[in-house]
Amino acid sequence: MTSTVKLATGAAIAAGCAVWAMATPAQAAPSAPCSAAARACVDLSTHQAWLMRGGVVTYGPVPAMPGMASAPTDPGTFRVTFKDLHHRSTIFNNAPMPYSVFFNGGDAFHEGSLSEPSHGCVHLSHTAAATFYNSLKPGDVVQVVP
Repeated sequence: MTSTVKLATGAAIAAGCAVWAMATPAQAAPSAPCSAAARACVDLSTHQAWLMRGGVVTYGPVPAMPGMASAPTDPGTFRVTFKDLHHRSTIFNNAPMPYSVFFNGGDAFHEGSLSEPSHGCVHLSHTAAATFYNSLKPGDVVQVVP
């Protein structure tokens, strides 16, 4: 005689048989508002940033503080031009800009305040700035959306 076990879903199986766990549907990966070509993405309206590869989010969203109204972060598609781990601003009183990743002239991702707007750069937390710095390289596409 074979005994059966009632499953939560209502199906019956023979006792002693192997039971395979049904995988629950995977949660959708977080999406970003940028094109598949973007390696880094910034959404100015939500103050968020992501790292991506082939249109798939690999990191984020993370909080990001863009430029103030009088010195906004420009929307557009740019390329990383250079990186400087210990950069100091030549324009703003030698202000420290650790983990700088420049992508639009003097605009860069870097560690900075998440409560005070920048002068055009994109401020990230220490952890996020280090991750962006270690992940991006010159030539990578940065997309900034309004």
